[in-house]
Amino acid sequence: MPALVTLSGRSVRLEPLSLAAIDDLVAAACEDRSTYAFTRVPNGWDEVASYVEAAMAEQAEGRTLPFAIRWLTTDRIVGATRLMNLEYWQGPMPWPPGARGAVGEVPSVADIGYTWLAASAQGTGVNRESKFLMLSHAFETWNVHRITLKADVRNHRSRVAIEALGAQFDGIRRAESRGADDTVRDTAFYSILNAEWPAVRERLAMRLGLVEAA
Repeated sequence: MPALVTLSGRSVRLEPLSLAAIDDLVAAACEDRSTYAFTRVPNGWDEVASYVEAAMAEQAEGRTLPFAIRWLTTDRIVGATRLMNLEYWQGPMPWPPGARGAVGEVPSVADIGYTWLAASAQGTGVNRESKFLMLSHAFETWNVHRITLKADVRNHRSRVAIEALGAQFDGIRRAESRGADDTVRDTAFYSILNAEWPAVRERLAMRLGLVEAA
């Protein structure tokens, strides 16, 4: 599995998700659940514990790298996110198709998803800096070819946030999954390619106040 890392920024620290974060995540998730109309967020201690355990199991299989989001301004864990759907293209092509074969040490492509924040951390820049930290790690440490981000087509706020990162709209996959509201969900797909990352990085760094405008 990819090496566990802590990603630190100016106001956000992404810490490897662990059982120690459960109580803090429970508190974060119950602040105002009306903000989670299109996002599936665990509710209560049992659901959060199952959520964390499942994420850690996927991590052990090399399929995801989950984080707890610590907002340094308040020194509280205010949500979770992850690099997920990790694919490894290095090594010999497995045969027959679908068989597990030898893989490289780092992913070749990944998604960013399962992101949710406490109501008090929404709209504060925490999400943007969290995405910046994960994108930087994926492109500059793993050297991935592509990062995918996606959202329920009805989730206007999330789609605007993804587009503000500089991700390109790839299209809508109809009936892609079960929605958080138990409907059949159409999903909007976005991506950032390795060649696009330098320009995206510069734009995000400027928005985060990490560099001054020319």
